[in-house]
Amino acid sequence: MAFKSIQGSAKQSLLDYFVSGKAVQYHSAEKGYKADLSGLTATGGVISDYTDGSTVYRAHIFTSSGTFNVTASGNYGDTVDYLVVGGGGAGSSDGGSTQGNGGGGAGCLKYGSTPVSTGPYAVTIGSGGAGGKPVSTAGTPGTGGNSSSISFPSTITSPGGGAGSYYINTTGGSGGSGGGGGATAGSGGTGSGDPGGTADSTSPANGWGNDGASGSASGGGGGGGAGALGSGTNGGNGISYTTAYGPSNPVTYAGGGGASGPSPGTGGSGGGGNGVQPGTGGNGVFSTGSGGGGGSGANGAGGSGIVVVRYQIGQLTATAKATGGAISYYGGKTIHTFTASGTFTVTDGPISAEYVVVAGGGGGGGNYGGGGGAGGYRTSSATLSNSPYPVVIGAGGGSVGGNGILNATKGGSSSFNSLSATGGGRGSSYPGGTAGTGGSGAGGNLVAVNGASANGAAGNEGGYSPVEGYAGGGSHYEDPGYYHAGGGGGAGGIGGSGSPSGAGPGGIGVQLPTSFRNPASSVGAPGPSGSYWVAGGGGGGCGGDNVGPSGSGGGPGGPYAGAGDGGRFRTPLSIDLKATSALENTGSGGGGGSGGPPYGPGGSGGSGIVLIAYPS
Repeated sequence: MAFKSIQGSAKQSLLDYFVSGKAVQYHSAEKGYKADLSGLTATGGVISDYTDGSTVYRAHIFTSSGTFNVTASGNYGDTVDYLVVGGGGAGSSDGGSTQGNGGGGAGCLKYGSTPVSTGPYAVTIGSGGAGGKPVSTAGTPGTGGNSSSISFPSTITSPGGGAGSYYINTTGGSGGSGGGGGATAGSGGTGSGDPGGTADSTSPANGWGNDGASGSASGGGGGGGAGALGSGTNGGNGISYTTAYGPSNPVTYAGGGGASGPSPGTGGSGGGGNGVQPGTGGNGVFSTGSGGGGGSGANGAGGSGIVVVRYQIGQLTATAKATGGAISYYGGKTIHTFTASGTFTVTDGPISAEYVVVAGGGGGGGNYGGGGGAGGYRTSSATLSNSPYPVVIGAGGGSVGGNGILNATKGGSSSFNSLSATGGGRGSSYPGGTAGTGGSGAGGNLVAVNGASANGAAGNEGGYSPVEGYAGGGSHYEDPGYYHAGGGGGAGGIGGSGSPSGAGPGGIGVQLPTSFRNPASSVGAPGPSGSYWVAGGGGGGCGGDNVGPSGSGGGPGGPYAGAGDGGRFRTPLSIDLKATSALENTGSGGGGGSGGPPYGPGGSGGSGIVLIAYPS
């Protein structure tokens, strides 16, 4: 956001003080401008600065767990507003029945205000219930979402959504909002919150959350949303809030998932996944706490939760050069950070912009699985005129259970201003799976019972120069001693290959350009040299009698760049390490699953991100 009310060095000084939180007054006789900018000084999450009328707010947006750290008070008081949404429940699936499965309930939504003092406050982001159950898994209920929280003096916790239930006559899971019941007469699950939330409404102490719908002859019941009950096969709607991005960019959270059946339903507003018949239910949108859709063969995953904290930092009249995303200021530049798809609209152009586009990372394979490849990483610059420019953020690839031959899913592509980055390659599972190509390729896994090993898949699928990513590493197998899978490729280097000493680490990611390294904002993740790293490859999984360590995400010594670590199965101790998922909005790959039996699932890939900067 740039301020036309003042010019030159005075304008830059204002922005510098605006970021630092120091109190100072500026006057302009020519423009009649006056501002007194002094709010809390705090770090954590993605920073979003915006105006609502003449009031300037700063929001800290957490899409993965972290810390909100207040280091100094300001002259606008010590009260902050908070938005806490739990992870959405997954929809349900069955072995191909046409009768119907319930949609997942949304996570509970809590919104209110609280005083804070200096000190760190832990933030936990609840993951959504797992999806992707294969057709061969008959009669499988979904899994509920996990709680999100922030440890204010009185901790705020929003429970995850209830799981949808499978046909016939089974009851949906209870949670923040209840999951839908199974056909033909399964009862909907119970929500833990109160019904009746409206846009920007302060919630009761137990939050907003509604019951799921009961199943019927038309199919399973829709999952409850924060703003409405599930209705028939449709998911309940969520609630819109302006807390993160201001009144010009409201976001709707916590929609319920739709159910499958003879009359499949749609997900509620707020990111709920659609019910699908036949096929796989739609996934809830990440970072919205929405429920996943029911499916006749495989279920939709619930969307991960979110925490937003905001407070006043100034009082002024301002005009932005552009709108869209989370806006912050650093080093004389205005930065727009997109963690979800939207529109970047230049309102006071032309502007000279530089930008980074990172695609979603690939999911790690299950059962001796190779690490998922990182999403493609690309940079460019351009002069942009007054116009809207669509921004697409690719979702992270899904993981798979450890006992099937299904591959994980590829990451989604991201794009801005004709610059596209390819989703990361999907990991594969034993037996018979093959590593997938992508922005960076997935690591190789065991492909046959005769001990054959496999190469990693190629990266730079888009054929770009400079390359958007690198290949995954190959696997190494010795019977009966051990099997070590390869790591997924990263945007900065190839994935490590399995060897006698252990599974392959993921390929190294890249550190964001200096323009985007705002020390108040938690963009990216730690890497081998400081913070702000993205697009690392997932580590390879392993198992066996003489098994070595599993692969670390994002390079040796990790996890780096938010990439997932591989899992490990060590005979006879069973699974002693589970594969981990990549952090959201890093574009990194998920870790490969452990061997077995019991076989471990892989980790999900992290969603992508788009960053745009221009002189303030």
